[in-house]
Amino acid sequence: MSLMKAIENQTARVGVIGLGYVGLPLAVTAATRGFAVTGFDVDPRKMEQLSAGASYIGAVSDEALGAVVSAARFDWTTDFARLAECDVIIICVPTPLTAQKEPDLSYVETTTRAIAAHMAPQTLVVLESTTFPGTTDDVLTPLLAASGLKMGEEVFVGFSPEREDPGNTSFNTATIPKIVAGDGDLAGDLVAAFYERVVDKVVRVSSTRTAEAVKITENVFRAVNIAMVNELKLVFDEMDIDVWEVIDGAATKPFGFMPFYPGPGLGGHCIPIDPFYLSWKAREYEVPTRFIELAGEINTAMPHHVIDRTREVLDRACGKGLSRARILLVGVAYKKNVSDMRESPSMKLMQLLDEAGAEVAYLDPHVPEIPPMREYGQFTARAALDPGAVTEAAFDAVLIATDHDAIDYAALLELGCPVIDTRNAIARRNLSLAQVTKV
Repeated sequence: MSLMKAIENQTARVGVIGLGYVGLPLAVTAATRGFAVTGFDVDPRKMEQLSAGASYIGAVSDEALGAVVSAARFDWTTDFARLAECDVIIICVPTPLTAQKEPDLSYVETTTRAIAAHMAPQTLVVLESTTFPGTTDDVLTPLLAASGLKMGEEVFVGFSPEREDPGNTSFNTATIPKIVAGDGDLAGDLVAAFYERVVDKVVRVSSTRTAEAVKITENVFRAVNIAMVNELKLVFDEMDIDVWEVIDGAATKPFGFMPFYPGPGLGGHCIPIDPFYLSWKAREYEVPTRFIELAGEINTAMPHHVIDRTREVLDRACGKGLSRARILLVGVAYKKNVSDMRESPSMKLMQLLDEAGAEVAYLDPHVPEIPPMREYGQFTARAALDPGAVTEAAFDAVLIATDHDAIDYAALLELGCPVIDTRNAIARRNLSLAQVTKV
């Protein structure tokens, strides 16, 4: 068929919808591997940055972006009518939760309707956004069918979950094995053929539901295990046992143990959100998801635990309450060495401190200014403290929420105030623990 030939000889034009942490690396990788790619996004600021030759995603260097642009293999637009030019369309849009912890597929649905309005016959559409099993079959396919084109003959549908890990220097879009599936054998063949030309390894599974379940399972696994070590931390704290030392000791066992680490809460777009997609879907089948729900409760409670301990430390150290304290929050990105703030527990900590009446300054070399956020809009445009001004400021406590390597932890200790360390950052650098409380 013509579409398969176009994919195989890489004359197919690829459209990537959503140029964020998933879409931009995929678009540049596909262009680097020889496809002509058009990126679609509704955010004009992204278009401006790309036009200036500047990548806003750490996984994509300015040099890599410039190379595919100069080779005329990558362009971008906010005009979704240009989807008609694309033979392969990849959906990489957010799948957040509502305030009631239920799936919000509005971005997927809006995007799919735009595709249906503009796509031409002989088009492959692949969803990469993480979602519950059945989304491709029950949501994507019916919306695409509204185009009037014949599903399985003129339009082919697949699912291939993104597996991006911001800040991971060992793996990138091209080297992470890709799970793929199609709605039918021919669609599966097309999805596999496309990704085989973009990434190093493709793993094909039997159905889109299975592929959707693979990604959910990966994230449930991490969420449950992180909740377990968070709970162990609470228990071991009461026993005056260092959970970090316990985990390091257990990790020396060469089999049967995989280390996970506690923290101030869960961050990133996947792990705090995706398990709830599965628990929501499981209710349709009247199946309880006790582990998932309990893990969610434990992880969600961690920021409150951190603030409670901070309050205790302040009371012991200087007899102050949070309402009269000046706190330096170290790190607002959700994980070390990245600028990604999606679902960052640091923002919940900032909110709780603010609500308690504390004066909060933050230090983060990767986030010079807090960007607009759906949940924490009140902090938009708050600027990071200049590292050089840290030693000149007076703080009642330092709260380490994200352990960026670029932070001068020795300088934090020189402030002479209590340090509440949620990441074991001070101990791992063999610095003095005299004024440090591990939380």
